[in-house]
Amino acid sequence: MLKVSAVPSRSRPIFVSGLLLAVVLTITGSRPSLAAENAAQPPNVLLICIDDLKPLLGSYGDATAKTPHLDSFAKRSVLFEAAYCNQAVCSPSRNTLMTGLRPQTLGIYDLATHFRVGAPDAVTVAQHFRDNGYETHGLGKILHTGHGNTDDATSWSVPHWNPKVAQYQLKESQAGKRASKNGPRGTATESADVTDDAYADGQIANEAVQRIDAAAKADGKPFFIAVGFLKPHLPFVAPKTYWDLYDPATLPMPQVTEPPKDAPSYAPQFGGELRQYSDMPLSGPISSADTRHLIHGYYAATSYTDAQIEKVLKALDESGAADNTVIVVWGDHGWHLGDHGMWCKHTNYEQAARIPVLVAAPGCAAGHKTNSLIETVDIYPTLCELAHLPVREGLDGISFASILKNPSATTRNSVIHVYPRGSRLGRAIRTERYRMVEWKAPEDSADTAEFELYDYQTDPLETVNIAASQPAVLKDMQAILATHPQPRPQQKAEQTDNGSKKKSTETTTKKKPLDRVAMFRKRDKDNDGVLSPEEFLSGQPDPEEAPKRFPRFDKDGDGVLNETEFVTSGKQSEENP
Repeated sequence: MLKVSAVPSRSRPIFVSGLLLAVVLTITGSRPSLAAENAAQPPNVLLICIDDLKPLLGSYGDATAKTPHLDSFAKRSVLFEAAYCNQAVCSPSRNTLMTGLRPQTLGIYDLATHFRVGAPDAVTVAQHFRDNGYETHGLGKILHTGHGNTDDATSWSVPHWNPKVAQYQLKESQAGKRASKNGPRGTATESADVTDDAYADGQIANEAVQRIDAAAKADGKPFFIAVGFLKPHLPFVAPKTYWDLYDPATLPMPQVTEPPKDAPSYAPQFGGELRQYSDMPLSGPISSADTRHLIHGYYAATSYTDAQIEKVLKALDESGAADNTVIVVWGDHGWHLGDHGMWCKHTNYEQAARIPVLVAAPGCAAGHKTNSLIETVDIYPTLCELAHLPVREGLDGISFASILKNPSATTRNSVIHVYPRGSRLGRAIRTERYRMVEWKAPEDSADTAEFELYDYQTDPLETVNIAASQPAVLKDMQAILATHPQPRPQQKAEQTDNGSKKKSTETTTKKKPLDRVAMFRKRDKDNDGVLSPEEFLSGQPDPEEAPKRFPRFDKDGDGVLNETEFVTSGKQSEENP
């Protein structure tokens, strides 16, 4: 196989697959096979993002879900059973996908703050592919827009595209709209006897079909097409056809309807997002009838989006580009459907944090499931490795490309995700068996923290917080958390005198800067004026990530760090010493 390196300038030709083909034709007098051509071409990328989709799919073992198209896709992909978002809410989760940086690295945990407030020089995954010769397209919901937030124009070769369509199709759904902080809300559900493209996801699918067809026919550039579907996000609106797939009487109802025993009172939530809709109670329990109807709506909306994804995948197959395309299906976070008495996302619990991830890639396994732990933040470096692009420095993620070739492999022993509650930030560590959540304000000392701990081997439904009764397990989980950098407080954009946004600033007082000169001299055990790799790595709080910093600090590439390299690179990186 000929491996062709990418060059950074978009004004120069990036790939020479056409030249290679001409050489083969000249030498052999015959046209090489499609597989041989694809081997010389960079792979395309089709990234399918689904809003609020938990692993409620037949391929994930849900016996109720009617999701034949994603179930079929699972047979040509690797399905990740233990995939987790980095924060169970739209904007921070999507920031993580696009930037390869966790919310606590960006210091952004809300909907309104653009990721560039926390990382002005971040290069999104789409931008990185664009810089390396790809034609990049964004359709539908990729980054979170609204609530004062905006898209990122530098990510796309052509302007990002959104459908222009009404949210509801029935007048009665909009009668008596309820005022909310996010604007007037109609009903939480709608079943209208309309075609698929009457709603937004149908139009997103139609546009994606056209973009794939055009991109596959274009000469020279591979494509990176991100398609963001809106359902099953509230309101649960879908054509009646998809509602009719389900018998409401047979739908599964929540098994546990109370918050975990001994959990902090602020850890759960009770559906504030849902209660903005006009036919939902403002407070108190959601009735059994409403619970069943909402679950019906979630399943119907999921089946509707499943059908739209089928159109996109069919278009890719018919274009002839599928065999040389990396396809990722990703849900941005999970969703509570009345379990623990909770609705929507916005927690650190399993139903909110666990997500579906399915990946099909040239030369990788197909029809396999893996229990290997991954985070959303890992998708960026994985796509880079699969496309043979350089992986940008400073990403928080770890490529899981090796798992796609060997589903029994692992890249992580634990994952981390977060959720804020007022001034507190809940940082959760999830291992194969346990989840621990540390709750405290980022700037507060460790002795102010409260903890949750759940054992999914003995208590898979999270009924009891065992942090107080299992101190040894809690200590082990705290040790894992200690390997992660301290989180940044929420960042805010400063306002200029005319009201426009300026540079970012932290909402709390910054910590005193580290004395990196003193740190250097303490690490220089043999007093030779430089740090060997062993001296640099000794005592690092994040032993998995620290080795990645050494070559970045070593500016002259001599294998050791002088004082200037250690001090200046450490200050620029804002990482652990």
